[in-house]
Amino acid sequence: MATGILVLVLPSRGTLSPASYELLGAGKILADALKQPLMAAVVGGNAAALAGDIASRGVTKVFTVEHASLKEFTEEAYAKAAAAAAEKSGAARVILPSTIAGRALAARLAVHLKAGLATDVTEILADGKIRRGYYGGNLIAEVEFKSSIAVLTVAPMTFPRAEAAGAVAPIEAVSFEPGSSLSEFVAFQGEASREIDLGAAEKVVAGGFGLGSAEGFKPLYDLAHALGAAVGASRRAVDSGWIPYKNQVGLTGRTVRPKLYVAVGISGQIQHLAGMAASGTIVAINTDKDCPLMQMASIAVQGEYAELLPLITNEIKSRKGQAVAA
Repeated sequence: MATGILVLVLPSRGTLSPASYELLGAGKILADALKQPLMAAVVGGNAAALAGDIASRGVTKVFTVEHASLKEFTEEAYAKAAAAAAEKSGAARVILPSTIAGRALAARLAVHLKAGLATDVTEILADGKIRRGYYGGNLIAEVEFKSSIAVLTVAPMTFPRAEAAGAVAPIEAVSFEPGSSLSEFVAFQGEASREIDLGAAEKVVAGGFGLGSAEGFKPLYDLAHALGAAVGASRRAVDSGWIPYKNQVGLTGRTVRPKLYVAVGISGQIQHLAGMAASGTIVAINTDKDCPLMQMASIAVQGEYAELLPLITNEIKSRKGQAVAA
């Protein structure tokens, strides 16, 4: 009988991303709920070199699947490697990230293991059931698996990151045969940007429809650069074409968990709140003192953003010893 929780760690460009530690955090919650051991599997071209870090974060065992065919991501090879790790572990629950790669592998893995599948999990309950959003986040469903094995993908920035512990788990290499493939890796071209990645940012400055236009985001970017923060946005601002979708925070965008979240001109609809409610300190700047986000904020500032943001930005720069705008 299948037992145990297996977290599948997928290195990004040969390194571990913060999402890997979030998966382990989610895995621990599920393992505690089901009273089953927590295991991990690192899959990639340099899996063995990364396994030690994972082995120190509260797992009972780490499996590594390393092969030349896994140096770059292709669905077929990675799916076979993930299946080999899952079968070796005998796990009842397999957890992957809700990334493009994670979702693609989850579907293939569920078919291979004849397992149940749930994507974009945002909550794990005490009885082991999970919750996820449907219809753009307008409906939250509680899911119970009837199958003995289940595959889950976890929404980013929704669970705490697993910290390094004293004990180091044993590491076991798992072999697999990639075989022939109908696809091949051609090239990777990273996005050139001076902006901080929203998904891993510890500080976020987000703007909403209250900014009035794309031009309204300029002082918001200035504040973000002064703070060393990522830039986020509400769905309505994105739908208006003022800022790209990659900046959207909420159930239909990205979930964030920063230490500081500054919301400017955002009223705080339920879909947006669900994407940032786990933030540490929340600062809201709005003309409407009664809007939901002003009510839940740690610090609520009522006023016009066009007047306040340049003043705040200049004060931050002044304290950092940087040149300020005249």
